[in-house]
Amino acid sequence: MLRTLLLATVSLTALPAHAEERASPDLSGPDAPAADPQEHDQPNQEIVVTGTRARATADVLGGTAVLAAEELTREMRPTIGETLASQPGVSATSFGPNASRPVLRGFTGDRARLLIDGIGSIDVSNTSADHAAIINPLTADRIEVLRGPSALLFSPSSIGGVVNVIDSRIPRRLPESPLHADGIATYGSASDERSVSGAVDVPVAGKLVVHADGSWSKTGDLRSGGYVLTPALRAQAAASDEAEIQELAGLKGKIPNTAARTWDIAGGAAIVDERGSLGFSVARYDSLYGVPIRYAVEEHDHDHGDEEEHDHGHAEGVRLHAKQTRFDVRGDVLTETAGIHQIRMRLAAADYRHDEIEDTGEIGTTFYSQGFEGRVELVQETHGEWEGVTGGQFSTRNTRIVGEEKFLPRTESNQYGLFTLQSLDFGKLKAEAALRYEHNSLRAQADEDIGNPRLDRGFDSVSASLGASYALADHLRLGVNASRSERAPTQEELFANGPHAGTQAFEIGNPDFTTEKAWGLEGTLKGSGDGWSLSAAAYYNWFTDYIYDSPTGAIEDDLPVFQYNQADARYYGFEVQGSARLARLGGFAVNADALADYVHAELVDQGPVPRIPPLRVMGGLEAQSDALTGRVEVEHSFEQDRVTDFETPTSGFTLVNASIAWKPFGAGSNTSLMLSANNIFDVEARRHTSVLKDYAPLAGRDLRATLRVQL
Repeated sequence: MLRTLLLATVSLTALPAHAEERASPDLSGPDAPAADPQEHDQPNQEIVVTGTRARATADVLGGTAVLAAEELTREMRPTIGETLASQPGVSATSFGPNASRPVLRGFTGDRARLLIDGIGSIDVSNTSADHAAIINPLTADRIEVLRGPSALLFSPSSIGGVVNVIDSRIPRRLPESPLHADGIATYGSASDERSVSGAVDVPVAGKLVVHADGSWSKTGDLRSGGYVLTPALRAQAAASDEAEIQELAGLKGKIPNTAARTWDIAGGAAIVDERGSLGFSVARYDSLYGVPIRYAVEEHDHDHGDEEEHDHGHAEGVRLHAKQTRFDVRGDVLTETAGIHQIRMRLAAADYRHDEIEDTGEIGTTFYSQGFEGRVELVQETHGEWEGVTGGQFSTRNTRIVGEEKFLPRTESNQYGLFTLQSLDFGKLKAEAALRYEHNSLRAQADEDIGNPRLDRGFDSVSASLGASYALADHLRLGVNASRSERAPTQEELFANGPHAGTQAFEIGNPDFTTEKAWGLEGTLKGSGDGWSLSAAAYYNWFTDYIYDSPTGAIEDDLPVFQYNQADARYYGFEVQGSARLARLGGFAVNADALADYVHAELVDQGPVPRIPPLRVMGGLEAQSDALTGRVEVEHSFEQDRVTDFETPTSGFTLVNASIAWKPFGAGSNTSLMLSANNIFDVEARRHTSVLKDYAPLAGRDLRATLRVQL
């Protein structure tokens, strides 16, 4: 019965994708985590479940990172960007404490796609840095960063990688007890952060599992470790003739307009048996948060007829109120069909809106977005050394902006893709190949407000990846991966033409852009054994018609102009992470770990790519026992002085963090208490990847307490 129902769902939902080009709201897609849902409720951190099947990280071609269990609890922050910022090869956009996306090897947006169980977040976070991704780390079971051939299963332009946030809103397994509950509560001192989250799973009528979860968080203005403005801006402010601007030179400590309030609630259910599962969930997300102010510390003359106007020392304090209602479906079934081992499908639909609220309390601009996304995967039967997966994916998105600072016309975008990943495993030698075709169509309606005519663009892209790894010794593998990818321009890269209060910038796109093309090479060395682990990757990517935005130095509508451009580009870099057991003392294992990552990005014959993270090194010392773990770590980010015109250098900084995790009821208990101190010496730190780095530093000293209870 379950298999019949799932197959019928796949068939019915697949039909609209071919029958209608514009509105195909219901198409099925696969279960992103590939692990057997009966066997992997909370997989070990060294296992990657995103892709075709559960695999050890050493077997995944390309640099990977997994955040789960105790480490996820320790690193958890209100945004997905800050939660992942300590992982190898990952930085964050850090547009204040409430809107921060991951930056993967210097890439963000479509080059570093965000997924929830294999499906996009269906929001507008990739259109602008101030738009928060509708992903709540509080509800995550584990977070994985995936690169290499497997990433092509989810995106044609995954040159930076994909981030998959795996949750349990659609149950994957039958709980062993009549009630499974998970709760977490956190306090953080830097922003007076208070958050609580809880989830329950209840088996009903044998094979039916019902799920419910909810979370709430509230923060005040974030306290930094020093001055809010950089020394250069403070000097300009101090030299001003206006008292209001002079006051900005002494602005210190709390970053104004960075408070937030967020709540999230969801319910779901699934039928689960030994042959598969089929379930759904419905979620509602609501967040009101402030955007750090880009203060005007210089005077600018603007021609307004006979009248001369000046910027003053206080720009708008914009707040964003984001709301999303989301519906998800996931299913998988073992089949008897010759050659097909399993069918997996995934579907999501979301209705999103956010209001940009001016400091007067009036709504200046409203963003609306409705989207659907789905995918189907056919997992092949294993034949000796050969296994693979083939599937299709679609998404459709409608975006509309209403208000005085509309910078995009009403836009409809549709993507349809086909993909395959094939693997060979000869023991010492493993090989993978992936191929993806995608068609993108984007349509912008005529809009007199921003001077845009009706525009229609279509793009066809083909991306491929081929890699292999060889066992140099037991538990040590050397890998190499080559890729060729194409990426269609996004709606903001093509059609933007207007002021945007959230980013406090005047943004200009180019409707004549062509497809961005990239070649990539990556080498990896991975291994682990008794008391040690190592993961290293080096890569080189070269682009044709690379799309980027940078300030032009011009001022329009009292805002700095940011223009999208195309040029050839080169990226190269590395990331390395390792750990080793130093000693055993009583019941404790003493381990040392280290991490380093670096990106060099160049626009050919022009200079550096904007907002590229600098060299970073990190070292930690940890004492682990069954019930108690203590850790101290030091992170140093070097100065970034490779900058474009109109981009400012960023000073280096060193952060010292410490934490203690304790299971008060013993090793067998699922109750834990974690105490941590981050940026212990309260230093002033700024991320070069942030558009607002000169106006919004990172958090100062932050004392955190997190209690987690599982029943």
